[in-house]
Amino acid sequence: MAKSQRKRSWKAFILLAGLWVDVAYGAELTQKTPAAPEVNAPFAYLMDFATGTVLFEKEATSPMVPSSMTKLTTLYELFSALQDGRLRLTDKLLVSEKAWKARGSRSFLNVGDRVSVEDLIRCIVVHSGNDACLVVAEALCGSEEAFSQMMTETVRRFGAQTTVFKNATGWPDDGHYSSAADLALIAWHLIVDFPQYYHYFSEKEFVAGGILQHNRNTLLWHDIGVDGLKTGRTDAGGYGIVVSAVQKGQRLIGVVNGCKSDRERAQNAGALLRWGFNGFAFYQLADKGEPVASAEVWLGDAPTVDLVANRNISLIVPRHHMRDIKVEVIYNGPLEAPIKQGDRVALLRVSVPERVPAEYPLFANTSVGPINAFKRIQAAVTYLLFGAQSL
Repeated sequence: MAKSQRKRSWKAFILLAGLWVDVAYGAELTQKTPAAPEVNAPFAYLMDFATGTVLFEKEATSPMVPSSMTKLTTLYELFSALQDGRLRLTDKLLVSEKAWKARGSRSFLNVGDRVSVEDLIRCIVVHSGNDACLVVAEALCGSEEAFSQMMTETVRRFGAQTTVFKNATGWPDDGHYSSAADLALIAWHLIVDFPQYYHYFSEKEFVAGGILQHNRNTLLWHDIGVDGLKTGRTDAGGYGIVVSAVQKGQRLIGVVNGCKSDRERAQNAGALLRWGFNGFAFYQLADKGEPVASAEVWLGDAPTVDLVANRNISLIVPRHHMRDIKVEVIYNGPLEAPIKQGDRVALLRVSVPERVPAEYPLFANTSVGPINAFKRIQAAVTYLLFGAQSL
């Protein structure tokens, strides 16, 4: 006979205790969250990679000119072609006259040349080569127009509702725009969907056509963990960057756009990243498939069943709220047997001040069968005579 109750498990107590130890003995967790930096870029955005938590936003969903940050989606389409076998890194693609005549930043590819896919990736990432982008667009879709339509459809599937692409390069074009939030989402998908190619974004220089060019992402030379992604600059859009960095296992993605200079762009993006790392703490609450708690079982051939999450569960919180985190495992119990492995039987609720509590489903880690008929009768009689505490 099940009895409704709210239960905080031993695992939740251990987790809370661990957080208290960090607060008591870790000076970095006792400091207050520093005030947000003064970002003078018209558009800015900062998000935590693991949780998707938005840490800072300024006109983040407003349409803006993405300039060469457009090339992140060009690269996404190229990586997709590599992953599904349409292209290989060693394939050599033809440089057309249109690609050779591309305006703006270039890798100085020669008409009629055949360039390997891997070199084209580096031309796009390091040189921001418009000519290389056109080579890719024509190879995959026959024309830049068709390729641009495919790019727009791809980011729509991500949920990027502001973005419309009219070309593969970011060259100013009527109706070609994106938003800071959309660009961060595109960067997130690049990192998640194609980790095997992400290392290209951290390369600092590349030689093409006998010419050495350096990566325009000057934050790669700063000691803040930056390992990508892409800058952009046009008269219409100003200076912008989509940037990602890792410190102590925590990754952030930032976007600034509309800056007046390369230096201002780097200062704004760097300040956002430093503020994010200094002001917020990342905590892994549960690992996929690892027991989080145990729940009591009624009339089962085991007295308890371990509860697991079907995904990694993490959170990012302002450091001054670390002592106020509340973690509960909630279920109606004891759970009544039989229980099948994988049954959803409980919730992990995480409460942080100034936020709506987050809830994550927990599942039975093993199956629990019913006890035999004699023992069920015995248990029922015991319950009637002495109550649930005797079971």
